[in-house]
Amino acid sequence: MDALLHGILLAFGLILPLGVQNVFVFSQGAAQPSLPKALPAAVTASLCDTLLILLSVTGLSVIVFTFDWLRTGLIIGGVLFLVYMGWTLWQTEEASASTHGAMPLKQQMVFALSVSLLNPHAILDTVGVIGTSALAYTGMDLLLFTCACIGVSWLWFLGLIFAGSTMKHVDPTGRVMTVFNKCSGLFIWAMALYLLSGLV
Repeated sequence: MDALLHGILLAFGLILPLGVQNVFVFSQGAAQPSLPKALPAAVTASLCDTLLILLSVTGLSVIVFTFDWLRTGLIIGGVLFLVYMGWTLWQTEEASASTHGAMPLKQQMVFALSVSLLNPHAILDTVGVIGTSALAYTGMDLLLFTCACIGVSWLWFLGLIFAGSTMKHVDPTGRVMTVFNKCSGLFIWAMALYLLSGLV
């Protein structure tokens, strides 16, 4: 049970801070006309987290630390994508909550994949923190630790689209979401600069 509790607390500690994934999933919950239409963003982000966690606990993700060129390429790709995503969010205009920033299914999935797998900061956190912590466990304890981390991820992203959907009723004009998106764009550009500074 210690491994289960450790996994829950660790996963919450990593996923709670404002991040690109959280911003995107929440915004789709607020933008889509109904909750089910925002599910692709939440499910894709959760599946990506599940993959990263599994790679971390099995030790396969160590490859990221082994090859400097791979890490550098990952960061450059992540910076370019974050700049593009920040611009997309900044460009959103005030609109009704039912159409404000809503993306079709395929675009939601592509964006969710990108903010999950082209986000070096999140990947390195997962590898460095979850992967390292998993070394303390074997057998059933390792399974409980892994399931706890994955379970928290799924609950969190599903909760984010619900929170975003609730925001729609509080902000029917979309004005608050316009401000949120512009602030999110600035935050994402700041993240891009932070990642870029690591290469200089």
